[in-house]
Amino acid sequence: MHRRPLIAGNWKMHKTIAAARTLAAELRNRLEPSLEVEVAVAPSFTALAAVAEAVAGGAIRVGAQNMYHAAEGAYTGEISPVMLTDAGASFVILGHSERRALFGERDETVALKVRAALAHDLTPYVCCGESRREREGGQTERVVERQLGAVLGGLPRDEIARLVVAYEPVWAIGTGLTATPAQAQEVHARIRALLRDAGGAIAAERVRILYGGSVKPSNAAALLAEPDVDGALVGGASLDADAFVAIVRAAAGER
Repeated sequence: MHRRPLIAGNWKMHKTIAAARTLAAELRNRLEPSLEVEVAVAPSFTALAAVAEAVAGGAIRVGAQNMYHAAEGAYTGEISPVMLTDAGASFVILGHSERRALFGERDETVALKVRAALAHDLTPYVCCGESRREREGGQTERVVERQLGAVLGGLPRDEIARLVVAYEPVWAIGTGLTATPAQAQEVHARIRALLRDAGGAIAAERVRILYGGSVKPSNAAALLAEPDVDGALVGGASLDADAFVAIVRAAAGER
């Protein structure tokens, strides 16, 4: 089954509303809809509506970097899935390693958020990945199985097919280190097997598995050439239009 490559930019806590609007408009102007690549960006909450407006009518999807699982309520400081869709989001990044490490998000919390996102027609980009200590201890597979198992358990097969999974080795995020294509493929193949066990062959073949961790123009093509690497969740390089466009074009097979 052909899976359309997906390149998603996670802007993290960067860009004012004006700066986010400018970057979004430049990307829209430079990335033609005819490219056989799906492009997505996740700005901060404050810039979400402005970015959605800036790319309206183009081919770029807009999403959020996190959300709470309730539709509304007395949850000071949180953002609901209803608010995200109202602001123009079509997807949400969940379980990012920075959320887990810095804000104490647990596997069970991520699972609740995934179910809420699906219930509100938001595509969950579910993140998983191991720390450097866990990789050196030979625990990569066990960590990924635990993190994804919490999400996949109990999900109907048709809902598993709606997920996007992002493998992001923690030791490669913002460090300049990158998993080799072979290392990425090994974990992605294991993730595909987990999806097959939980959702069946058709669902497993539909789900796109992204690699995240210091993706840049110089390494994107080699990573994306692997059979189970269906795209990239791009951090720092997504803040620079030239770099991000180059990664998208690498995914399209252009050099």
